[in-house]
Amino acid sequence: MATLDQIFNTVGQVAGAASPFLQLGSGIAAAGSQKAAGIYQSGLYELKAIDTLALADIRSEQTEKIGTIQAGRRLIQSKIQARNYMIQGNRVLKNMRASNAAIRARAAANGVSLGSGSIAGLQQSNVDEAMFDLTLLDYNALNAKVMGFEDASAMYLSAIRQGLYDKSAAKMQAQQFRTAGRFAKESGGLLADQTLLETGTNFLTKADSIVDAFRP
Repeated sequence: MATLDQIFNTVGQVAGAASPFLQLGSGIAAAGSQKAAGIYQSGLYELKAIDTLALADIRSEQTEKIGTIQAGRRLIQSKIQARNYMIQGNRVLKNMRASNAAIRARAAANGVSLGSGSIAGLQQSNVDEAMFDLTLLDYNALNAKVMGFEDASAMYLSAIRQGLYDKSAAKMQAQQFRTAGRFAKESGGLLADQTLLETGTNFLTKADSIVDAFRP
């Protein structure tokens, strides 16, 4: 009949034999956790990449819209400026006609021939001054249209370029996130493989003690 010491000795041997199995299970669980952590981290980086690209698209779209609105406003402003110059030109012509009409009326009231040198000279002088002013106003109107178109084009192209730059920068950043995600996933797999290798090696080195525990 087994003594109490023998019973305790047998229990200790069984417990010692079970320890490698427990360590093996713990190592496998740890390897699984490491691999899962790598996959989880990789997923987080992928979400960051997706968010970065999405935000860049929104930012680019808003930039283009703002540029389009600003360009449109500049074109409207240039048209208003050109129209104001045209209105001033019409006033110049109106004033010239009124001035020449007054000259002719005074000449007729005083019995002076409308074709006389002084009367014709005054009218021609008014016409020359009006034509000079009209030439300047026409130039200013044309210049307002041209400058407005150039400014509007520059605003729109600048918005397009900024949008493309934002998208390009976002793609580079997203690529960096995805590279980091692949590295995290691969690192988790490598750590898991290393843990499994160490756990398996530790289990095999203790195989003899497992066998000895069950020998009679």
